[in-house]
Amino acid sequence: MTQRLYLHSDDLHMDSIALRCTRTDEGHYQVVLSATLFHPQGGGQPSDIGTIGAANVLRALLEGDEVIHICDAEVPLGSVPLRVDADARDLHTRLHSAGHLLGYCGEQLGWKPVKAHHWPGEARVVFESLGSAPPFSAEFIEQHANAQVADDLPRHSKFEGAVRKIGFGAQPAYPCGGTHVDSSARVGKIVVSKVKEKKGQLSVHYAIE
Repeated sequence: MTQRLYLHSDDLHMDSIALRCTRTDEGHYQVVLSATLFHPQGGGQPSDIGTIGAANVLRALLEGDEVIHICDAEVPLGSVPLRVDADARDLHTRLHSAGHLLGYCGEQLGWKPVKAHHWPGEARVVFESLGSAPPFSAEFIEQHANAQVADDLPRHSKFEGAVRKIGFGAQPAYPCGGTHVDSSARVGKIVVSKVKEKKGQLSVHYAIE
């Protein structure tokens, strides 16, 4: 089992132990560590990238209770330094946190967030009506979301069994395994490009400046 330290820590570098390194048919290497700071692809968020020793981490995947690091070079077994790419982590973290803020706003307008995708260039949150709530405009939810950014709401987290929940300020905490800013102000300006209605759902497409 890989210790998934990104669930508890915002650190981007540490030393870990490489337990296994297996060459793939494509010429890459699958590396398993005793503990990792790399967030694997999943939960609507892209994988972290970075380095393990001299090898570049191209992506990370969660398989069962192990995080598999796909690297471009062999990693020697034993103690190795890890470094998560700070720019990529920052972008993914801000986009994911922006999605949570949009989710809060939608709920306040009578719409429940049911799924989300936080990838750069294609980020969106999908809502379903909690009753007979009317659709909202892109401008309206953008204004409400950026008001929460301006409020500088602190992040809070808790574990319920194996499930981690993340929230901001007094807002409810959502089950989430992603990475998040420590305060809503760090999200930056949220830009909602469109709100699309289809089959009783509203898709809110967004980006961050």
